[in-house]
Amino acid sequence: MSVIKISKENFQNEVLNSEKTVLLDFYADWCGPCLMVGPIVSEIAEERSDVKVGKINVDEQPELAAQFGVMSIPMLAVIKDGKVVNQAVGARSKEQILAML
Repeated sequence: MSVIKISKENFQNEVLNSEKTVLLDFYADWCGPCLMVGPIVSEIAEERSDVKVGKINVDEQPELAAQFGVMSIPMLAVIKDGKVVNQAVGARSKEQILAML
């Protein structure tokens, strides 16, 4: 499955109402570590059909960033049944991200 661009308009449907575990990547285009994590997140989206992967641009979606208390990026959040069950700030390896799931 490909990465879904998450916005406040589709957040409820794609994330909170998802039957799958959701991995959210909070990022910005100007953020160096985000550019390192991005391809890893995309790889996970392609490899794991049991996980829905979404990206949230914090500059375009400040309300969602505030809702999750994002202070530093990249920030990854894992959501199951509409609740955050895991999160991490900073660049992570593929193994570390998979371990969060």
